[in-house]
Amino acid sequence: MNGAESLVQSLINSGVEVCFTNPGTSEMHFVAALDRVPGLKCVLGLFEGVVTGAADGYYRMKDFPAATLLHCGPGLANGLANLHNARRARSGVVNIPGDQATYHRPLDAPLTADTEGFARGVSAWVRTATSSTTVGADTAQAVLAARLGHGQIATLILPADTAWGEGGVPGARLAVPARPTAAPSQVKDVASVLRRGEKTILVLGGTALREGALADAHRIAAATGAALIAEGSNARTQRGRGRLALDRVPYVVDQATKVLAPYKHVILVGAIQPTAFFAYPGKPGYLTAPGAEIHVLSRVEQDPAQALAALADEIGAPRVAVPDVAAPEGPGKGKPTHDSIAASVAAMIPENAIVVDESVTTGRAFFPKTYGAAPHDWLQNCGGSIGYGPPVAVGAAIACPDRRVVALQADGSAMYTVQALWTQAREKLDVTTVLFSNRKYQILIGELANVGANPGRTAMDMMDLGNPDLDWPKMAQSMGVEAARAETCEELNDLMAASYKRKGPFLIELVM
Repeated sequence: MNGAESLVQSLINSGVEVCFTNPGTSEMHFVAALDRVPGLKCVLGLFEGVVTGAADGYYRMKDFPAATLLHCGPGLANGLANLHNARRARSGVVNIPGDQATYHRPLDAPLTADTEGFARGVSAWVRTATSSTTVGADTAQAVLAARLGHGQIATLILPADTAWGEGGVPGARLAVPARPTAAPSQVKDVASVLRRGEKTILVLGGTALREGALADAHRIAAATGAALIAEGSNARTQRGRGRLALDRVPYVVDQATKVLAPYKHVILVGAIQPTAFFAYPGKPGYLTAPGAEIHVLSRVEQDPAQALAALADEIGAPRVAVPDVAAPEGPGKGKPTHDSIAASVAAMIPENAIVVDESVTTGRAFFPKTYGAAPHDWLQNCGGSIGYGPPVAVGAAIACPDRRVVALQADGSAMYTVQALWTQAREKLDVTTVLFSNRKYQILIGELANVGANPGRTAMDMMDLGNPDLDWPKMAQSMGVEAARAETCEELNDLMAASYKRKGPFLIELVM
């Protein structure tokens, strides 16, 4: 058995079922091993950012890591943006870049790079294999590292000679320690804050936004009068009818500070202190009120569901039903506006759908409008690097093949990882992409104003995606995805409904 074969067998032994891949020469022995060691599903992406984003989406829905296979340092560098997003989403990924053979690296061949240096910025664990005899054990350690806490990125760099060398020994599955829990003192301290009766808000993040944890958060709020809010960006929120309707910390600084201004106490539950996305002249970095006291019920690596349940018991909060939320009135009509599109999205979300949201400015009205939609999971971009949406939709669909994925997608950011459409077609994934074609980087037009810039023609040209216009139906069709264009909400509604009834991917360009 060579090192590559021991790598594949060790991944399988450790419970890894999927590898998202874009390999090169240094990884050919890994690729060949996939034929000799069956049991690992391989999904090809035509760009490394598709591969790494798909691994992020897979983990968000599976709560178990997939592997990635990338080509040397430059291939890893191409995938870094979506590894950054995965890190911020606290997704577990077993990230495997190849590398020059150990004895070839000193020759400084063209692809020689600081692969470890590239990896460290996004990884919690980095190791370079040094021998084919230890690759199996290294792999088992990488899978363990990816599963620690809620999840993190573990990068195992595989020089080519450690893959083709003989003497490979498969690693056995390693036991994962239980996720750390909040200390009793944390729970008691927060309970004492709640008993004061002062204006208090709990900020929920991570797995605190799953259905059971939300029910416990609701009974805490009902018993104490505390308010609840989610972080501004969240990896996965379970929402819709029968689940707690929860606002998010707004993106816009002035709106966020207004929302948080009344609260003397801010309790973090699997979340960090609310922070502005960027620094803006004359505006605060922290969004909480000046002088507000920050308390930690559950750190991000701890289990927030356990902490909420313990806190609810500590204060004797009775179980109460989640309030009913009115169902959407119906889909939007006429000319597409932010509100009419939101009405259509809310009314049309299929039961048990997975919504991947990279709608950016168009989607700011979506979240409150969809509280009463059919039960669904909502996935957001947690790291801010655009081009997250199409690959995450791939990973979510691979993880949950029995569920429809609805990708709400801005046109500018979709161009960063447009190759994901090809993977959706190749894998016959049930993904409906609703692409909002305003033909500009609308969010950056707003940011020009936020930073106090005074743009002229040259600056505005940098925000324009026209001249020529992108033809999304033709692009999608060229990659095997059926597609159509809508110019009214009625056309959008009809196309969404039709796409949900069919198998395979479909793209709708909504011209705005």
